[in-house]
Amino acid sequence: MYNEIKKTIRLADGQEVELSTGKLAKQADGSVVLKVGETMLLATVVSAPEARENVDFLPLSCEYKEKFASVGRVPGGFLKREGRLSDYEIIIARLMDRALRPLFPEDFHAETFVTVTLMSSDKEIYPDAYACLAASAAIAVSDLPFHGPVSECRVARIDGEFAVNPSMEALERADMDMIVAGTMSDINMVEGEFDEVSELDMLEAIKVAHETIKLQCQAQLDLMEAVGSTEKKKYCHETHDEDLRAKVKAETYDKAYAVAMECNADKHLRAEKFGAVKEEFLSQYSEEEQAQIKGLVGVYYHDVEKDAVRNMVLDEGLRLDGRKTTQIRPIWSEVDYLPSPHGSAVFTRGETQSVCTVTLGSKLDEQRIDGAVIAKTERFTLHYNFPPFSTGDARPVRGVSRREVGHGNLAWRALKGQIPTKEEGNPYSIRLVSDILESNGSSSMATVCGGCLALMDAGVKMKSAVSGIAMGLITDTATGKFAVLSDILGDEDHLGDMDFKVTGTSKGITATQMDIKVDGLSYEILEQALLQAKEGRAHILGEMMKTLDTPREELKPQTPRMESIIIPQDMIGACIGPGGKVIQEIQKETDTVITIEEIDEKGHVSVSAPDGAAIDAAMKWIKGIVAVPEVGETYHATVKNIVDFGAFVEIMPGKEGLLHISEIEHRRLEKVTEVLKIGDKVDVKLLSIERNGKFKLSRKALLPKPERKENK
Repeated sequence: MYNEIKKTIRLADGQEVELSTGKLAKQADGSVVLKVGETMLLATVVSAPEARENVDFLPLSCEYKEKFASVGRVPGGFLKREGRLSDYEIIIARLMDRALRPLFPEDFHAETFVTVTLMSSDKEIYPDAYACLAASAAIAVSDLPFHGPVSECRVARIDGEFAVNPSMEALERADMDMIVAGTMSDINMVEGEFDEVSELDMLEAIKVAHETIKLQCQAQLDLMEAVGSTEKKKYCHETHDEDLRAKVKAETYDKAYAVAMECNADKHLRAEKFGAVKEEFLSQYSEEEQAQIKGLVGVYYHDVEKDAVRNMVLDEGLRLDGRKTTQIRPIWSEVDYLPSPHGSAVFTRGETQSVCTVTLGSKLDEQRIDGAVIAKTERFTLHYNFPPFSTGDARPVRGVSRREVGHGNLAWRALKGQIPTKEEGNPYSIRLVSDILESNGSSSMATVCGGCLALMDAGVKMKSAVSGIAMGLITDTATGKFAVLSDILGDEDHLGDMDFKVTGTSKGITATQMDIKVDGLSYEILEQALLQAKEGRAHILGEMMKTLDTPREELKPQTPRMESIIIPQDMIGACIGPGGKVIQEIQKETDTVITIEEIDEKGHVSVSAPDGAAIDAAMKWIKGIVAVPEVGETYHATVKNIVDFGAFVEIMPGKEGLLHISEIEHRRLEKVTEVLKIGDKVDVKLLSIERNGKFKLSRKALLPKPERKENK
């Protein structure tokens, strides 16, 4: 038996979201089923009874998993079962993590697992906008300590109007698509893509989203009260020595502040000098004493270093590398650095460097996405690699990390809207790879800048160039002081209160990703950050344009050539032929790769080859197949078959007609073979096209009539 408790959230647009608990997964610390339309998400949270020894952080794992049964599909592949997480599932898991993690107490270190599973899916509802709501509700009904609740929602602008959690069909018309997370009082996460929108429009969308988030958070509070989970469990995962904390601060703060004021641009040297202050403090203790207090000293000194850096920014207006708050690090870039790829670029900003390569391919190179909710092909793919040597770490590479997937997805969203579609004249599928060779802050934004240059170097006719910048924030809630930082370092991300990445063209924003680590961030600060980011993006874009300001007119010699043609829908079969016979013959004879797909009731044919001559030959062949014969025209035909009553001749590729024996010559023939044999070339005139589509042909109509003999 079970005791199910339900709460319904009625949103402004009439949408209803139901949260229920007490029926499924009752052995988890907390479980909730979220239902909207036919979509159902099961969210569970389980936490270890105690923290592991010597763990001084929260080991939180957030998972989002889709069941193929939720959409009535069988998974592809040999095993026919769900396998490794898709990029889409990883992105949703990261969205949940970034919203939930900051709201757990800093001193809570028990291993915690949050899992959201898509059990049923509505074909018109994206589940990603509800995953965080389900996860937070599961935590809310548990006894885990949590400074929530928190929730997410999607806000889009469709036909000029803002819409919350719109349908999949409506979202296709949006020029703004953003997922926003927050609590009753504050926004703490934003991720989205845009069609060159303004900063103020983006800010307005966040405000619209927050109104829905408040309703969803209140429903969780009501559910908590109904369940009786307002009392959270007691725990003790940290033991502190306040006298030691005070001693560390008193003896190291001024020295740490002095190191910060040296404004050293070399992060490794800076880290070494900060570390020397801590080691000097520890040196006053014996080895035995150091072994006992080293862990606590590390925690307390980290807080001292954080306070010193933050106070320097607020009091002096200076940053760790000597820059002012709005100043961008030195930039240099280069294109065509690598001789073999179809396009390449090096982009370096400060101690962050990306080498980007572009490969142009055919439709056969498109990425196939086979997910439960999203099943499609993607013509533009972007892969981001972050090897350990980029930060000087001596460790092995262990596959693609979730961070690499997330950073790559952000750069992909930033650039994809500026790449012409097939309908806009771009016949290629595109793979862009960013390899980070150095990193000290915002390598994803270096990927955007380097990727844009590489695309233009490859000859991709970008609609507009795109640049990106990462913004930071330092606040002092006691005094009300704050400083918005442009182009943040890795240390400023770690020690600061915000990581706000913004990409865009000279016309507007194309993508954003924001994480807030502090409560009470005002919209005024957000507006300043956006406007300051706009200035920074413009500066970076100007530096990029010094290297390459427009896409190259010509493709590289090593780039495969490709042309496209649109044919009538009813001619697709003629081009392919029975069992693919025609298209295979064309490819074999012309040494080309041909793809045909039906889009909007038209046939889109793409032909690729290493040289233009091969493409011209294939195109001529295809145009011949789809050409419509005209009555009265003369055709140079080929005899394909001979029968008693005439010869079947091919007047165009794939188009044959009967040349009746009576139309071969003016004289009467006993056999067709008196004049023709298979393989002969013969000129014929198209006399008419019958109702059944058959061609009436004549050879004798092109021959001079014989002179009549006069009777004597």
